[in-house]
Amino acid sequence: MKKQLSRRTFLNYSAAAVGTVPFINPVNVFGNKSKETQPMEIHLFSKHLQFLDYKDMADAAAEMGFAGLDLTVRPKGHVEPERVEEDLPKAVEAIKKAGLKTVLMTTAITDAKVPVNRKVLETAAKQGFKCYRTGWLKYPKDKEIPGAVEEFKVMMKDLGKLNKEVGIVGAYQNHSGLYVGAAIWEIWEILEKANEEYLGCQYDIRHASVEGGKSWPTGLRLIRPRIKTIILKDYKWVKENGKWKLINTPLGEGMVDFISYFKLLKEYKINLPVSLHLEYDLGGANHGKREISISKEEVFKAMRKDLKTARELWEKA
Repeated sequence: MKKQLSRRTFLNYSAAAVGTVPFINPVNVFGNKSKETQPMEIHLFSKHLQFLDYKDMADAAAEMGFAGLDLTVRPKGHVEPERVEEDLPKAVEAIKKAGLKTVLMTTAITDAKVPVNRKVLETAAKQGFKCYRTGWLKYPKDKEIPGAVEEFKVMMKDLGKLNKEVGIVGAYQNHSGLYVGAAIWEIWEILEKANEEYLGCQYDIRHASVEGGKSWPTGLRLIRPRIKTIILKDYKWVKENGKWKLINTPLGEGMVDFISYFKLLKEYKINLPVSLHLEYDLGGANHGKREISISKEEVFKAMRKDLKTARELWEKA
């Protein structure tokens, strides 16, 4: 019966897209109504500026025209979790001084019972962050997948409770490959028991397209009530030595159908803060390296280009 009810709920969500039931807006934690006519608010993923200190990172992002930074607060990030109380206020001060927003951050948090995780979230909430990306989950090899999913549901329920206590929203990213959530159905399942207001999805069209092929719009339609933030990046498949390989590309140069995607976002009235990722080769900046093999000017040029492309595609859709 439980699965039947879940499928029925999915059909209700699906019907909303064609007007047979009232549309349900995603919960917007950023204080403004989602309107398709508004410009896209784009934040830069700070992973790609980890070769800079807080001040230089913030100044560079501001000069390039970003609305804010999606700050890495995780192991090997701009802020280490164990030093969050000391270092996060310093990062926030630099970001705000540059005139940027501090509403998004990326973490490795999945377990509400780990003390440092509570410390990270409490400190972030006090500093004004509205939403954070969680860490990823993987299926254990010694457990059947349905049983693991039930355990993940409990974990997400507990994390949602912690988020509510602290006053911050979490978002689990869909990620292609062997992570839990490669298929949007998985995220929908593991979030079933979690507080919808305080735990949702960070929707990544690149990964959704990789895994979903032509079916990604169905996944988007399913998960849309739980989308909290959005990631932008691109990819394509290439054949090397007789084998197909996935590579990342600058925005608009790959296989993601951004026009169709943005049209759907506008139709669904989803215009939430965006985190721009640059995963293609940028001399190590794409991987969050502290030292890069190309000039910072080359990195900034690529960031400006992707930012411009994102805005143009949004306007065109």
